Amino acid sequence: MSVQTIRPTDLPAGHRRTVHVDIEFPRPTMLPGLFRAAARILAANGLHQGDYFPDALADVHTPHASRPLSIVAALRCAATGDPRRYSLLADEALMELALRLTVDGDGPEHMDLFGLEDHVDNWGDAEGRTTESACAVLYAAADAAVVSL
Repeated sequence: MSVQTIRPTDLPAGHRRTVHVDIEFPRPTMLPGLFRAAARILAANGLHQGDYFPDALADVHTPHASRPLSIVAALRCAATGDPRRYSLLADEALMELALRLTVDGDGPEHMDLFGLEDHVDNWGDAEGRTTESACAVLYAAADAAVVSL
């Protein structure tokens, strides 16, 4: 989910130089791993309410995985590295999560992808919603997904 910089030593002269190496960390390939990865992102950076992530246009230097994210954005970021990029695994996770959550006692109004995404977003945007409760829901979904495998 992030890029690492490795600083090797030039052995002959003993000088140090920085070598930038892009290492792509493996992405989850199954629902339980995706739910847990999204929960770890939220636990590390916090739950963002009102939009997918803060400073969408102003801050282009902070990696998305280092920002507070909505639940939807955390799932997409865990799956692809970018909260704006779609993936079949993240879409499946949104469907599973939307069917588990209720907003004002109701399930999702529309069963298309955008309706399910909106439902999960509305649950996360509820007044008083905490990062801990969002992580708890994601971990519970991961446990349920393991049982259904």
